[in-house]
Amino acid sequence: MTDFSDCVGAGLDEEGLRGILLRVGSERYHNRHPYHRRMVEGSMSKGELQAWALNRYCYQAAIPRKDATILCRSDDPAFRAAWRKRIEDHDGDDGWSGGIARWLHLATSLGLDKDAVKSQRLALPATRFAVEAYVNFCASHTLLEAVASSLTELFSPNIIAERVPAMLARYDFVTEDTLAYFSRRPDQAARDADFALGYVLRHADTPERQQRVVDALVFKCDVLWTMLDALNHAYGPYGVVPPGCFEPEAHR
Repeated sequence: MTDFSDCVGAGLDEEGLRGILLRVGSERYHNRHPYHRRMVEGSMSKGELQAWALNRYCYQAAIPRKDATILCRSDDPAFRAAWRKRIEDHDGDDGWSGGIARWLHLATSLGLDKDAVKSQRLALPATRFAVEAYVNFCASHTLLEAVASSLTELFSPNIIAERVPAMLARYDFVTEDTLAYFSRRPDQAARDADFALGYVLRHADTPERQQRVVDALVFKCDVLWTMLDALNHAYGPYGVVPPGCFEPEAHR
């Protein structure tokens, strides 16, 4: 595993920095995590998939808050006009017709109670901590670092292209309607990633800034990996569910 903590040296050109960022995703994105691997291999129980959907909702619901934090930190109208599309994608026109609503549909299609999912009260503590760590990162670090942390979207279309056909083929209780959330995400993620990458490559113009954007992407990969670590610990073959959290047997 590459150590990215001091990887830019005296500085990189744009292609060199792009290459480092892509290597971060290649080595650290959560498509490599055992929980995801079991999901696409078809070896999960319905309860494990429910736990994933319920906990991931915490992340989905936080995305507009994270993006609003980034939006309010920029004094560039063009940047704000581009970035606010992310909030519109997830909230929709009325707050409940966008990506968050489609993820909620995914969760309820797997048999979960809508209000229980929305309340987030059954989510794992580590999930909630990881999600809030990401929101706080975008509020407390530079705008450049906050934008760079979103670059996991560079790798999102690939994981969706693997996940969706595998789930449809290997779980008879999963339908195309269940996974409707993912129908729009590849195009949205590609659009957003192109914008964010262009911004990062233009503004990371010193070795210090380049290292900061690499560190920001590593941090975001760590957030997503930690969320699956928590799921694997609680719901994997030898898992122990923390008190008060989702119990698959109790929600059949």
